[in-house]
Amino acid sequence: MLSEFTFRLSDVGKFYAVFSRPEDRLKQLFAGNRKRYYREFWALQAITFDIRKGESVGIIGRNGAGKSTLLQLMCGTLRPSAGRIEVAGRVAAMLELGAGFNPEFTGRENVHLAAAVLGLSGELIRERYPSIVEFAGIGDFINQPVKYYSSGMYARLAFAVAVHVDADILIVDEILSVGDAAFQQKCLRYIDNFRARGTLLLVSHSATTVAAICDRAVWLDAGSVRAIGPAKQVCADYLADIDADTDSGKTFRIGASRKSKATRPDPKMVLIEPDGPRNVIHATAFDPDAPWFGYQGAVVTHLDLLDAANNPVNELVGGSYITLRVSVHANQAIERALVGFQVRNEEGQHLFGDNTHLAYRNAPFRVEAGQDFEAVFDLRLPFLPAGCFTVVVAVCDGTQTDHLHHQWIDDALHFHVAASHVQRGLVGVPIRRIDVTSRPLTEQERVSGQAALVTVEGPAAAKAV
Repeated sequence: MLSEFTFRLSDVGKFYAVFSRPEDRLKQLFAGNRKRYYREFWALQAITFDIRKGESVGIIGRNGAGKSTLLQLMCGTLRPSAGRIEVAGRVAAMLELGAGFNPEFTGRENVHLAAAVLGLSGELIRERYPSIVEFAGIGDFINQPVKYYSSGMYARLAFAVAVHVDADILIVDEILSVGDAAFQQKCLRYIDNFRARGTLLLVSHSATTVAAICDRAVWLDAGSVRAIGPAKQVCADYLADIDADTDSGKTFRIGASRKSKATRPDPKMVLIEPDGPRNVIHATAFDPDAPWFGYQGAVVTHLDLLDAANNPVNELVGGSYITLRVSVHANQAIERALVGFQVRNEEGQHLFGDNTHLAYRNAPFRVEAGQDFEAVFDLRLPFLPAGCFTVVVAVCDGTQTDHLHHQWIDDALHFHVAASHVQRGLVGVPIRRIDVTSRPLTEQERVSGQAALVTVEGPAAAKAV
């Protein structure tokens, strides 16, 4: 194997024997290879791809597509029926809850068992055991048989062991979906740090998670590879395919070239003002050739960013009032026109957005065939961290929960935040005023040892989108 790869799969396939009658299993046992009493069900066929060292690769696909089978082949718990798999490096795999755990053993005993199977010596296990228990966070249950554990406790213990084995390759198959929110965040922080030093292979039904975490994605469909490429591109195509099946129509289309990228502002450009960095945003023009999907009963013809005086702008400032205007042409009559937008960061994470549903839920906006109309959103621009962002626009027919996509444009417009005082977090809240004041302590506060109070004045709440 070439040194730059951790996995190389060549024409890999896996089939299972399916017996029509229970007695055929016994017949097959005695017949050996002389006669076949079963039919072959190929869960995977002709799987070929490479994974380089340090890559983060997501596996996406519908239920039954073969995702879990593929991971089991790659980590060695299953043998392929055809083809060849080469692996370079120590693998830590989390494929099933408590896989490899003995239900009669305590958590403590299973930690030693699982860590030994993953290649740790007895001395290293004893040395890292306190850290494993602390990471798992299951308290006194560590001394109870794991058959009494909840699914979340299984996940905590399995993940805690896996992150302490110095693996070169981390394989995760939906195990985090059963954990509570705090544990999921803890695991995602570990995964984010692991990506800087190892190879990650992630299976998730959340295309957004794959697009945010992974460099590339492999889309499995009915046991075969349907697409391999940049995670954001493959996930967008996958979601479009799901949407087409949900709508179950015959005129659904996917448009634009997903290989070409719109020109983006130079991400290294930094604008420094005399009084310090401002939240300056440089926007590009609407891209009519951006990737889209939908039925084309209505199409977006333009997207404009306007300042407070209703003039087009390409430079904005965080905290300023702007207008987002979406121009649409209806190719057919639409009973309940619904227009919306989203702002995403370059990892594809949804930061904020809105749509026209709440404003028109009691009086649906009907559009005749051939009619042009506009949706206008007046908003105060949030403060954003420096980086590249995209605007997604969509026009639908229906409600917020039940609708048909006529056109969804993924990267209708790009913009770049050149400088920002916002260093962490996804979105800064446009605060109107911040005051810090002090006052003398009361006698009761002195006795109790409370510190001076600090008051912060500002908006009570921001609108959730």
